[in-house]
Amino acid sequence: MKKNQIDIVTMGCSKNLVDSERLVRKFQEQGYQCVSNPDRPAGEIAVINTCGFIEAAKEESINMILDFVQRKQNGQLGKLFVMGCLSQRYQKELEQEIPEVDRFYGKFNYSQLLSDLGPAENTDGAPSSRMKRWSRLTPSHYAYVKIAEGCDRHCAYCAIPLMTGKHVSRPKEDILDEIRQLVADGVKEFQIIEQELTYYGRDLYGKGLIAELIEDIANVPGVEWIRLHYAYPNQFPMELLDVMARHDNICKYLDIALQHISDHMLSRMHRHVTKQETINLLQAIRARIPGIYIRTTLMVGFCGETEEDFQELLEFVKWARFERMGAFTYSEEEGTESALHDHDDVPEAVKQQRLDKLMLVQQHISEETEAAQIGKVFKTIIDRKEGKYYVGRTEFSSPEVDPEVLIPADRRLKIGSFYQVRITASEEFDLYGEVITNQ
Repeated sequence: MKKNQIDIVTMGCSKNLVDSERLVRKFQEQGYQCVSNPDRPAGEIAVINTCGFIEAAKEESINMILDFVQRKQNGQLGKLFVMGCLSQRYQKELEQEIPEVDRFYGKFNYSQLLSDLGPAENTDGAPSSRMKRWSRLTPSHYAYVKIAEGCDRHCAYCAIPLMTGKHVSRPKEDILDEIRQLVADGVKEFQIIEQELTYYGRDLYGKGLIAELIEDIANVPGVEWIRLHYAYPNQFPMELLDVMARHDNICKYLDIALQHISDHMLSRMHRHVTKQETINLLQAIRARIPGIYIRTTLMVGFCGETEEDFQELLEFVKWARFERMGAFTYSEEEGTESALHDHDDVPEAVKQQRLDKLMLVQQHISEETEAAQIGKVFKTIIDRKEGKYYVGRTEFSSPEVDPEVLIPADRRLKIGSFYQVRITASEEFDLYGEVITNQ
């Protein structure tokens, strides 16, 4: 065990990652060294930031906790703390079931963890020599910026409002100050995130200000790429499309979760949008921002989903041809509207069959989408080097979840720099390219 080292393990979404980064900064102010590598933990203290979104995510978080409990029992770990969404929702149950954890915290009270742990031993509480102005758990050239917490949309299946509470926007100037400081620290690419992006500002300013905020971020010198995550189709602010069209440094990329397309399902899910409104929105987005890549998330097997509902969804995906798409099966989450008032009546085997069929359709669309890029030249950022390849991304790919560009390492490239890359070949979810020139 390395003394005064804390292993930070982050489960779930990028919003959790931002919380972990804030915690890292606080730990470093108290003299600790923080490491984020769950495969090779070596510190005397571990903090697991959990996810509680759906059943699979909860199981993954619990298994990670149990792995670290085993390390503690084997004498490889001194103290174990757990925080985040899972313990926000199930703290009492977790305390009873896993007493080996030194203490559980929720999503918002991790400052108590700092007080309980105190300064690192044999230090004066001064920042670690490894501390940076903006400590991050991402590569130095990109960052996630969370502009709000919570959600006021109460979709029938979703437990997130139960864990995170009401939507709370950050002040615009606070966000812009963070962007400027990150630029000064070398960040070039910004993933703008919140649970419901298009709701930004309504609670704080009495009106939606997402378009104004993104325009202001785009005007900050040094911001090369902005990418938008987690929009909502109902009451989508069309003025945001105008801002995206005006600025070259706003990526032609929009992450907008649709969940379903059948009016029957959309109504049961409490999505407050119709099939035709969804189609109209997608057509408007593509018309006003030619070449945009749309990422969406869909759900199969929700309460009452019929075979006709699913076939309607399948045909919609074939029509929409989403460049990026993820999907998952419905799992009942206690406390949600659907858990309280609906019956989870679609058999698990049917859910999985529907998911497999949906993803097979998307696989073919993805193959064709990637193949269509062969011969084209794209501005590409280099994320890392793996073996014989540098791994990069175009503006159409978000880190870790989207297709990457593999570039033979036959010449030295600088991590975090942009290059013009010609696409030479494609696979199902990846591209191959060659550098033409530096950006």
